[in-house]
Amino acid sequence: MIREYLKLSRSFNAVLTGISPVMGAIAMGEYHILTLLILFIIGFLGHTFGFVFNDVIDYKIDKTSKEISDRPLISGTITLKRAWIFSVASITVAFLIAIILAYYTMNFYPIFILAMSALFIIIYDLTSKKLPFMDIFVAIGVFFFILYGASTVTTNIFEITTIAWMVCLLGSIQVLYMQIVAGGMKDIENDYKKGVKTAAIMMGVRVTEKKLFVSNIFKIVAYFLQIINVILIYIPYLILTLFINQNQNLKYFQWIIIAIIAFMMLLLSYKLLFMKRFERKKARRYIGSHYIINFALVPILLMTLNPWAGLLVFFPALGFILSNIILHGTILQPKTM
Repeated sequence: MIREYLKLSRSFNAVLTGISPVMGAIAMGEYHILTLLILFIIGFLGHTFGFVFNDVIDYKIDKTSKEISDRPLISGTITLKRAWIFSVASITVAFLIAIILAYYTMNFYPIFILAMSALFIIIYDLTSKKLPFMDIFVAIGVFFFILYGASTVTTNIFEITTIAWMVCLLGSIQVLYMQIVAGGMKDIENDYKKGVKTAAIMMGVRVTEKKLFVSNIFKIVAYFLQIINVILIYIPYLILTLFINQNQNLKYFQWIIIAIIAFMMLLLSYKLLFMKRFERKKARRYIGSHYIINFALVPILLMTLNPWAGLLVFFPALGFILSNIILHGTILQPKTM
């Protein structure tokens, strides 16, 4: 049964969401392992709440898709009632831990920021299949989630550093791509059949008898989000004194790695967007690969503050691969994606 709850909570990308507040804290100079672990647990529980609540809300639409029949609600291994309880319990425990942390540090305003993150995620879950471009709400939710981690380090939001704000923005843009492009593409066949109003469908993406048509405007949006993402990664090296004056060898190493990641991101997007026939397994493989490398950008950036931050590159990828192997018998194709 634990296996089914891990599937329900989308454990394949839970590590990524879990380190979102951690990256915010590191951007503010917080390196205490226990504090970062607490923030990770809050992030993991917040992730669980968001995905389980989304599955409950979208149950009637999702149950008609054979492609996601491995999801516990669809297969029937977990009931709607138990999913509701699991969702509520996850967010409740997350806030309890956050409150204890706030009491210990006598810093309570981060609770409001965490609540704002949860609110935007709830809005997204309630509207994502009914109205187009609701992905902006989950991106804002992640922005506040990272900001929550940063806010735990200071008692005044006005003391949050420029690099911390940039990390919040980078995280939200990366999630926006994953929601609009990756999320829109992986579910396009069933969503199109059911008349779901996702951003992808509203921008003209279609699947007819397995033939995939991706509109030019959708391709432009996909590449635009990634190019903006890469540009923002390089900006600190041009405007922030700490990044300008850092060790030159480390700076050049970061630039090269970022350039390699950017190339791979664009290549995988090309393969996804220019598929002639829609094959969900192939699409999930491209999305999974993109997922692993896309979120490596911010940890590489944070190496300027602390070289050990680069280790965060490996945790989402490791969590993704291990979860897929243990739960689904694959490496890059989570069946519950």
